[in-house]
Amino acid sequence: MSNKIDTVLFDLDGTLIDTNELIVSSFLHTMEHYYPGQYQRADVLPFLGPSLQETFEPMNPEGYEEMITTYRTYNLANHDLLVKEFEGVYETVRTLKENGFHLGIVTTKRSDVVAMGLKLTGLDEFFEVIVALDHVKNPKPDPEPLLKALELLGSSPERAVMVGDNHHDILGGKNAGTKTIGVSWSIKGREHLEQYKPDYILDKMADILPILGV
Repeated sequence: MSNKIDTVLFDLDGTLIDTNELIVSSFLHTMEHYYPGQYQRADVLPFLGPSLQETFEPMNPEGYEEMITTYRTYNLANHDLLVKEFEGVYETVRTLKENGFHLGIVTTKRSDVVAMGLKLTGLDEFFEVIVALDHVKNPKPDPEPLLKALELLGSSPERAVMVGDNHHDILGGKNAGTKTIGVSWSIKGREHLEQYKPDYILDKMADILPILGV
C-alpha cells in the first residue's frame, strides 16, 4: 500500500483525541434533562458517531434543536477538563507530516469544537485541512466530506486512506473510494469495526507507519 498512499484523513473524536468521556457525559447530561431516569451509559454509546441532529431529531422532532444546544453548552464547558490525546498520536502524526504526507481531519463535529480539541492536544500544527460538520451538507458515511478534504489537499481517493474509530469512518472511506483503517481503541470495540471490513486495524497509532511505508 505504501507506494502510492500520500494522504491520510483522520476522524478526530475517539481516533486522535480521547473525547469519549466528554461525549458520553454530554449525552447523559442532555438525556437526563429531557428524559429523566431513562438513559444509562450503555444506552448512549450508539449515539457516538452520527451527527447530533441525526441522533436527536428522530426522538424529538419538535425540540431537537434545543437538545443540541443543551448538549453543546455542557460539552464546551467541560471540554478542556475531559479531553486528552490517545497515547502515541502526537508522535505518529508528526512523523507522517515530516515524511511529506498530506494530512486532513474529517469529522461530524463542528469546526469551532474541532479547533479546541486540536489546540488542546497540540495537533493543530499538523493538519492542512479540516472538514467539519458545518462545512458539508451530508456528513459521513456520505463520501462528500472525504471528497471535499481530498480536493482541498490536491489529492484523490486512490492516493488516500481514511482512519477512524466508527463504522461511519470505514463506510465513508469505502463510499469515497479510499483505503480504510480502523482503530482498536474504539469505544464500540474492535469486533464492531471488524464487521465493516476495514483494510487494516491498528492496535496503536504507530502501527500506521509500517503500513504506509514510513
